[in-house]
Amino acid sequence: MLGANEIRQLASKLNIKPTKKLGQNFVIDPNTINRIVTAAGITASDRVVEIGPGLGSLTLGILSVTGSVMAVEIDPVLAAELPETISRHAPGATLQLVQADALRLKELPDQPTALVANLPYNISVPVLLHFLETFPSIEKGLVMVQAEVAHRLAAKPGGKEYGSPSLKMSWYGSARLAGNIGRNVFWPAPNVDSALVYFEHSIERPQDRKTVFAAIDAAFGQRRKTLRQALSTWAGSPAQAEEICRRAGIDPGSRGEQLLIDDFIAIAGAK
Repeated sequence: MLGANEIRQLASKLNIKPTKKLGQNFVIDPNTINRIVTAAGITASDRVVEIGPGLGSLTLGILSVTGSVMAVEIDPVLAAELPETISRHAPGATLQLVQADALRLKELPDQPTALVANLPYNISVPVLLHFLETFPSIEKGLVMVQAEVAHRLAAKPGGKEYGSPSLKMSWYGSARLAGNIGRNVFWPAPNVDSALVYFEHSIERPQDRKTVFAAIDAAFGQRRKTLRQALSTWAGSPAQAEEICRRAGIDPGSRGEQLLIDDFIAIAGAK
């Protein structure tokens, strides 16, 4: 594992100054790394992909269990240094490094079965959904994200936290909160709290994802309005939105926050 002093020394050597643009908040607490790896439930047989390995703290934690990892890093300086860090601290481990923008990535060296990552706060939901869509072999994973986002991903119908991220996550499977993370385990310390989300990618759906997600976005673009009004632009008119809802067996007077993913699938299928 990399301790706080070693991480700072490595950053100084590379002349790395963590930036908000790239969402760089490095975990400097080995106990937190162990906690993340344990909560992820990965085993030696898993093919793990990590997004944004940074200086390699979490990467080393993953390698202590699996012996190999696919790491996707956008920063060329960090990407160039990571193999040396892994070689020094985990000799014999296998690192498959991919220098790329995770949001644009279409291929990996192998088919991953698990995703474990400290995700940049500004793109956490888009990059998670992109990986679940692009790499259907992912069966499970654990991500560290902004606490507010974590609660949205794991939210259930009816609450103020339930919305588009909750439903899009449930398209792929289940998600639950796996613990809170203090600010002092990061360098630099973020201005927001963090939390862990464990998920399982357990469902393959035959329906058109884009149509379903468009209906979800429309419903929560005006979440205080009824479906009759909120879906009107997506459907063509309030009357058409009402007809689609009735064909789907959904009350057009209800709101998006009351619906499950299967309800939106029905709405999309009735369009």
